[in-house]
Amino acid sequence: MGNAVTALALSAGDPSGIGPEIAIAAFMAREAAALPPFYLLADPALIASRARLLGISLPIVETTPAQAAQVFARALPIVPLAAGCIDSPGRPDPANAAATIEAIDRAVADCLAGEASAVVTCPIAKKPLYDAGFRFPGHTEYLAHLAARHSGVEAMPVMMLAGPDLRTVPVTIHIALAEVPKALTTELIVATARITAVDLTGRFGIAKPRLAIAGLNPHAGEGGAMGLEDERIVRPAVDILRAEGIDAFGPLPADTLFHARARAGYDAALCMYHDQALIPAKALAFDEAVNVTLGLPFIRTSPDHGTAFDIAGKGVARPDSLMAALKLARRLADTNTKAVAA
Repeated sequence: MGNAVTALALSAGDPSGIGPEIAIAAFMAREAAALPPFYLLADPALIASRARLLGISLPIVETTPAQAAQVFARALPIVPLAAGCIDSPGRPDPANAAATIEAIDRAVADCLAGEASAVVTCPIAKKPLYDAGFRFPGHTEYLAHLAARHSGVEAMPVMMLAGPDLRTVPVTIHIALAEVPKALTTELIVATARITAVDLTGRFGIAKPRLAIAGLNPHAGEGGAMGLEDERIVRPAVDILRAEGIDAFGPLPADTLFHARARAGYDAALCMYHDQALIPAKALAFDEAVNVTLGLPFIRTSPDHGTAFDIAGKGVARPDSLMAALKLARRLADTNTKAVAA
């Protein structure tokens, strides 16, 4: 699904957020940061306007995915959208929803058609999309919908936060903490772990992935003294995975799972809820962690932060996480290509 000269498809995210400016900043730092070629799916007029607002002299070339890699050395390649945008940094507008969704649609289509190596997405905000009629819970669920629409096969997307020293996977994600014990099942843990193991092998190039499975309760339930979920739900999942040949172990107390010596013993940690996974990932690498969606028929990465409307247009947004997302997408695409060829 990609090769060394095929660019990455970068969607601009919510035009009122920091997506456009971190894309601009990443491009301007491309040589110093050794970034792989990418093209931006965006409204060229909005990108030019945002660059002027930030005082950046930005060369832009409107192009096609096929020509983007050749353009990248001298100008920011932009594949124009049919939908226009209202340029209102810091003020989200439902009128921009069409362009936001079109950029995602086209990035996925380009990747599945072999015109892009991977999909990298700048942040979107749910409310302006909901106000415009968007009916998906979020970005990831919409990507899974697109994958199914293109392939005819339902996909189970799995969220991973990947940093230089830690990869974490939340089994349950955007639900209230009180709902986690009801949502957590042995089957869900097993399915999440299977997808994680497959992608760690095929895309990260890890021949025999080691999966640390965190417990739900303090001290992993301490034999049932602090809750029964770890013995009744988590441990059976570990047993199933091990019987399938997956190197999974646990349930492990989460409070001793993330120090340096513990991290050396696994390739990814499966966590039972959102903050159990994201707090250590962001504490260790706030500016370098990357959100990776596993389980899709294309590679997708994104920065691990949101739209940051409060600082949009002020020239203070840092592109570090986006640059890390671009680099990781390129590495995963290259590894995936080698695995397919083998």
